[in-house]
Amino acid sequence: MTTAETKTACVSWARVCKECGQQHEGQESHLYEYLDDVDDELVCHICLQPLIRPMDTPCGHTYCFDCLGSFLKDKDFCPVDRQRLQLHQCRPSTLLVRNLLDKLAVMCPYYAECQQQMQRCELQPHLHNRCSAFRRLREEAEKRKRPPWNELKGRKGDGELSADAKHLGTPPRSANRDLPDPGLINPAYEESEDDNTPLRSSLVSESNVVELFREEADEELGLRIVGGKDTPLGNIVIQEIVRDSQAARDGRLAPGDHILEVNDISLASVPHARAVAVLRQPSLVRLTVMQEKGFKPREARSDQHPVLPGTAHGNAASPQNPGTVLQVTLTKSQRSEPLGIKLIRKSDESGVFILDLLSGGLAAKDGKLKNSDKVLAINGQDLRHGTPESAAQIIQASEVRVNFVVFRLAEIQDEGGPQGRVARRVPEPQYFRRRSTYMKDPPGGFSSQEKTVSLKKEPRLSLGITIAGGRDCRSRLPVYITSVQPVGCLHRDGTIKRGDVLLSINGVDLTQLTYSEAVSTLKAQAAQSQVALRVIQTISEESQEDAEAGGGNRSDGAEDAREEAFNWTPLWTRWLGLPSHMHWCRDIVLQKSNNESWGFSIVGGYEESRGQQPFFIKTIVPGTPAHFDGRLKCGDEIVAVNGATTVGMNNSSLIPMLKLQKNKVTLTVVCWPGSLV
Repeated sequence: MTTAETKTACVSWARVCKECGQQHEGQESHLYEYLDDVDDELVCHICLQPLIRPMDTPCGHTYCFDCLGSFLKDKDFCPVDRQRLQLHQCRPSTLLVRNLLDKLAVMCPYYAECQQQMQRCELQPHLHNRCSAFRRLREEAEKRKRPPWNELKGRKGDGELSADAKHLGTPPRSANRDLPDPGLINPAYEESEDDNTPLRSSLVSESNVVELFREEADEELGLRIVGGKDTPLGNIVIQEIVRDSQAARDGRLAPGDHILEVNDISLASVPHARAVAVLRQPSLVRLTVMQEKGFKPREARSDQHPVLPGTAHGNAASPQNPGTVLQVTLTKSQRSEPLGIKLIRKSDESGVFILDLLSGGLAAKDGKLKNSDKVLAINGQDLRHGTPESAAQIIQASEVRVNFVVFRLAEIQDEGGPQGRVARRVPEPQYFRRRSTYMKDPPGGFSSQEKTVSLKKEPRLSLGITIAGGRDCRSRLPVYITSVQPVGCLHRDGTIKRGDVLLSINGVDLTQLTYSEAVSTLKAQAAQSQVALRVIQTISEESQEDAEAGGGNRSDGAEDAREEAFNWTPLWTRWLGLPSHMHWCRDIVLQKSNNESWGFSIVGGYEESRGQQPFFIKTIVPGTPAHFDGRLKCGDEIVAVNGATTVGMNNSSLIPMLKLQKNKVTLTVVCWPGSLV
């Protein structure tokens, strides 16, 4: 291995910033290796580094946006002259200043391997498109995170729990949710009697009650939800659990759970916006949820060995179970003896992971724990959403025996024999999008209309809007308006509203721009004496309740309203009315063996009461190809299958079409972020 490869091999992908390429925590400023000294006028007074997203204060000072935002969370004055200051009073620096910063010369953080120098604004495209070291780190992380489920081979023996497992109690729930019950598969086809596949029966689900307590009235639970009676999904479904949130720390909720009741209020037949309003109730929130558990096996035939929980059949790596849950007990010679384990957290997955076992340490000598194992529990304490610090505290407080429960991905083999050869899937960027070419109508009850406002203004007068989105954000959202400030000329006109999607200003197209490009374009065009702004507004039958749930009742004072303007995001239903040409989609390739189904349910197609409806993913079943792949989400809209549009199909046509795909299917989907509560 070369010196450069050795250096990059020591880099933890979990802590690598995907913008600057350096290792730092998510809330910290980006790091760059500048080639020349930077003028003091371009340095932030808080972090003492060259400015990133510079913001000018009314008193004439300039700071990084993140630095200033963090400072003003606890303080209400300028860090330099201590004049009273609030974030909404600040404005992005001039285009000249931003251009000077963008042109600062930097070197690639992996310079030893790629030998590249460039302007600061070119570093991120370089990392994602040209840097071989960055690409290798990303590919290795993708392999560790989501190995192709159908390429894995079972290993016997080392997946079995020891007799000590009886004393550990019930395994953490994450093991049950991330891994299917032993031998369960999705019954798309009935297997023959001589088939060796596990016996199967009906889908198993159960109802659970989960109580979450907000310490502060406006604290977010950390759920993104989709669905509602006004959408084809019908039910309210959890699309995503926000990392490090209250729901994530609690650990009992998971994506795909159907929310049936909130504080004894039924959500069975309420529109989406009403469900959001109910979930935003302060203090204690008691959720009744229906959770999918996979498929229950039929009773085994007398000539077959029964499948025991936690034994080789259930834990061995297989297409239904690409990993193993292990219990490992380490015994120290004395309480203070270190175990010799380095623990880390990952940026793309919650929980605690083993980074390294120190040579000569107790864990290395024992030999049962391995690098990249995910720590589910230590001494019976749940760490599925824990931190390395909390894990270290548990270890330090333990007596001589330390009991680990870990999840280990199965090893990927690449043998040359006919049965050992595997076709490795090329890692696909998780959020790759392309402009949709599939024309279709929005769901029933949703539509959109274009609006244009033309006004004359003083060149120095602000439009008075804040924006978010842009084609560089995670979901490739269009640029949309987050607030219309009362000090701007658009507020007086009254035509433009919060949530409107920006199409153009003075004829300049805004639909393909990144956030920074959109901000620059709006500022440049707003400096003219006449402005023509074209927007698109989505309309739903529940527009009144949409306004109620949008957060307007959550802020009492003017300061709260301004703070909300920076944090406001549209409800999931706002995106459903956008026309097809505004959608960006991605292709997701799923693979399976012949006698399985894909592991998701769909709703939509032609309905007599609503006409032609788009197809949506409603359920993703644990222990199936769709679940293991990890990219499909509840609420995703299917616009094509194997390149053929789904427009005009009914439910009874699409389902057989999916079943006919023996080993591989390509789904083209549109994914809008669920409503955050």
